Amino acid sequence: MTRMTTYILTAVSALLFIVLAWAFADGLFALDNLFSGTYYTEYTAISFILLGLIIAAGYLQAKRLPEHGVATKPGNETRMAGQTDDPALWKVLMGNTYLAIFWMPIRFFVGLQWLQAGEHKLRDSAWMDGGTALQGYWERAVAIPEPPGRAAITYSWYRDFLQYMLDNEWYSGFAKVIAVGEFMVGMGLIVGGLVGIAAFFGTLMNFSFMLAGTTSSNPVLFGLTVFLVLAWKVAG
Repeated sequence: MTRMTTYILTAVSALLFIVLAWAFADGLFALDNLFSGTYYTEYTAISFILLGLIIAAGYLQAKRLPEHGVATKPGNETRMAGQTDDPALWKVLMGNTYLAIFWMPIRFFVGLQWLQAGEHKLRDSAWMDGGTALQGYWERAVAIPEPPGRAAITYSWYRDFLQYMLDNEWYSGFAKVIAVGEFMVGMGLIVGGLVGIAAFFGTLMNFSFMLAGTTSSNPVLFGLTVFLVLAWKVAG
């Protein structure tokens, strides 16, 4: 790790914090909130303080590094400066091929859920011929009920995204992608082929469904599949 690399990483980290706040905490960085007396007032101030801490921490860390970086040699290993080793249990779970048997029931369970979800869609003309099933799902998701009802979608940018796809009739193509994707994720996890990639796309679909306001089994599958992503080297 070099000093310049750390400066760049600090800038990226600060930008990531701002993007996360913009996407999932609407209005958190709005300057007018500092003086408006709204609910976000104190959290906006704290957000700017935290952003400053990220920048300060990155700057101080960079100053500790030489311009061209340094490597240390604990034992016979050559290690980048600042690199830490994983705990023994974590290395066994995530890196020992004999522990594949531990991940097998999780892999089979999650894979079966995706296989069932995709298989029935592949046989359903509402998904494979025109995408009317997905159209109805998106329409229900973007609907904003009269008070005191609550909208299914929390984040306005995601509602706008779904509304844009609805207006352009993208559901026709996306319905096929979802049906085939769910089936392929299930097959990949059960067979054990490209488990990391299959699990990643599984989490992506779980995340998308939850953003659209659908809970169902998505939180459980999302949590289990995250572990399969982490264990990609041995889980298959």
